[in-house]
Amino acid sequence: MASVPTLSSRYEIRPLELKHCNWAQAIVALSNVYQTKVWTASCPEDLTRRAYKVYKSMAYLIQHQIESGHSLGVFDKEYEFKRPESATTSGKLYWNVDDETASVTKLLDQMDFPLVSVAMAYDSFDPLNPERLMDMMAALPGFGSAMGALQADDQRNSSWKATGPGQVLFRAATSTRQEYEGKGIMKSLAHHLMRTAAAKRFRAIQIECVSDAVTHVWSHPPEPFHTDLVSEINSMDVMAEDESGSMCYPLRPANQRLCKLYCRLQDSTV
Repeated sequence: MASVPTLSSRYEIRPLELKHCNWAQAIVALSNVYQTKVWTASCPEDLTRRAYKVYKSMAYLIQHQIESGHSLGVFDKEYEFKRPESATTSGKLYWNVDDETASVTKLLDQMDFPLVSVAMAYDSFDPLNPERLMDMMAALPGFGSAMGALQADDQRNSSWKATGPGQVLFRAATSTRQEYEGKGIMKSLAHHLMRTAAAKRFRAIQIECVSDAVTHVWSHPPEPFHTDLVSEINSMDVMAEDESGSMCYPLRPANQRLCKLYCRLQDSTV
């Protein structure tokens, strides 16, 4: 449990547990499909079906980061359950992945739990298995190509990389439920994660950003932290090879700045 001055006392930040896996998956999936400009513009059709595909495909991504012990969530302490049975388990997800006619309003209504925002993170020395991310890449067309483009534009030498555990934290998913946006929750959670990582003696946090709001928050960390812009590309310029072997632009017509940031925590006083 944590007290954050800029966050309303209605909310609390605490580490995510494995019992929160499917809640976090739902929040991240819905956020990417319905709230993130990169995919709302480039993949405007069959949104509910895509949300389910993203939800199912990111089980490994979410579980790996929760098991790391570094992922945080914001919980609404005043949340009122919509169904009595939800209260008995402190929350429940009621999505029916066979119901592709469900509206975003219905999907939100079926997320009957107090978790409202997540900041997923893991120790870079315990990396993700790329092969287990292939289904997620397919569910979010252009995602893999965008990350590859950011990597190609990264001109650093290897000195920034972790040589052991507890050195560099990687962020992979920042999402807030639609009805809780605009309350400063994402910023408060990001700042808390920075301070928590610094207290654990991590020297840096690396994050890839696909939204202006996340980029702004991580580009302007609280003192004494400092963020470097490592690489950037516009979504309009991301290229990929289609099924026929021809080159295409999978994220068009989305016009969004994508960037990789490196937030330096070393030699900082928390």
